[in-house]
Amino acid sequence: MKKRLLMESDLLYTKIAALPDELKAEVEDFVDFVTAKHIPKAVECRPKFGSAKGMISVSPDFDEPLEDFKDYM
Repeated sequence: MKKRLLMESDLLYTKIAALPDELKAEVEDFVDFVTAKHIPKAVECRPKFGSAKGMISVSPDFDEPLEDFKDYM
């Protein structure tokens, strides 16, 4: 099956290569349209700013000196 797909891809490439430049541009636009329609963009999957609000917290004594470093202060 993979070999058949490769042969079909070669045939498609040959057909596209034979087209005039204006039609190649139309084919490119169509491929972009089909890709956008069926393959989700990575940008849409990115988290939104502030989406982790409330999930991370810092303890109230975060800025207090650590007992382990008492000898060095």
